[in-house]
Amino acid sequence: MRILHLAQRDPVASLFPERFRAALAELGEVEIVAGAGAWEEAERERKIRGCQVLLTGWGSCAVPESIARDPGSLRYVCHLTGTMNGQVPQALLESAVPVTNWGDAPANGVAEGALTLLLAVLKNLRWHSRAKEQGGWMPPPEVMACNGTLEGLRLGIYGGGVIGRRFIELCRPFGPRMVLFDPFLDAVPEGVERASDLGALFAASDAVAIHAGLTDATRGSVSAEMLALLPDGGIVINTARGDIIDQAALFAELESGRLRAGLDVLAGSDFLEPGHPAFGLPNLLLTAHKVASDPWAPRPEDTGRLRAMHRVAIENLRRFREGLPLRFRMDAERFRRST
Repeated sequence: MRILHLAQRDPVASLFPERFRAALAELGEVEIVAGAGAWEEAERERKIRGCQVLLTGWGSCAVPESIARDPGSLRYVCHLTGTMNGQVPQALLESAVPVTNWGDAPANGVAEGALTLLLAVLKNLRWHSRAKEQGGWMPPPEVMACNGTLEGLRLGIYGGGVIGRRFIELCRPFGPRMVLFDPFLDAVPEGVERASDLGALFAASDAVAIHAGLTDATRGSVSAEMLALLPDGGIVINTARGDIIDQAALFAELESGRLRAGLDVLAGSDFLEPGHPAFGLPNLLLTAHKVASDPWAPRPEDTGRLRAMHRVAIENLRRFREGLPLRFRMDAERFRRST
């Protein structure tokens, strides 16, 4: 089995650690090419058509749309990460060449991060820390009045994909009253109420955790009107995509002190310029798209253990080699809802 990766510049180190390279080598002939972004497109096409499996992901060259019409020897595209936009053309998803991505690999880390942010904001941890740093002891009474617990909290979940469902399972033992909005789900998890629309979700919630994909329908959907439906002291948690929220409207609510938020993602490039007023808000936690970071450096007993994203890829490559159904196969409809 000939396996190829075309990196635009140098291969992203986190995509190809030694353990993963060794696991790939057990499956076939592996070629990881640096600097392919400088090639003419015809050269990239020729190279792709000469392999059986193409690995794509962070920093890889975009697959030319012509490959969908003439794949040559290519029989499978294994996308190592999540979002494919800009790297895998939709036409390829509609061709005979199967395409998979990392599926549920990030679910635990992102769901844990969302729960961490929710608890930290719910308990006003930044306020507590700030009070001590400034020589006081307790936050203002109005802050303590919304110091809360998950038990009985009206918790809204916007998006019920693999991460949203994992978040629900993590929260369940704490006893919140959960309500979910996701128009693409046939059924909601047991014990979770279904909201008829996004407005109904926000009106029924004290806190909302966002786990939806970024699409034309979800972009800016958490608008000023939605935020106004939350009660005073209400909470917004976002570990999905920053552009789902009208960020100016949210920051206005935070600056007024009416709402609280924990944001792992921000609109645009996930970045705020130095000195931005949001950095000084005691009712806002920012984690710079790192709240679902990788585990600690491996301990000796973990030698050879792969990250979840790599385990998914290796399993699918073995399935491909053995002619078994692939996991997390992407189709055009799922592509439109997850990019």
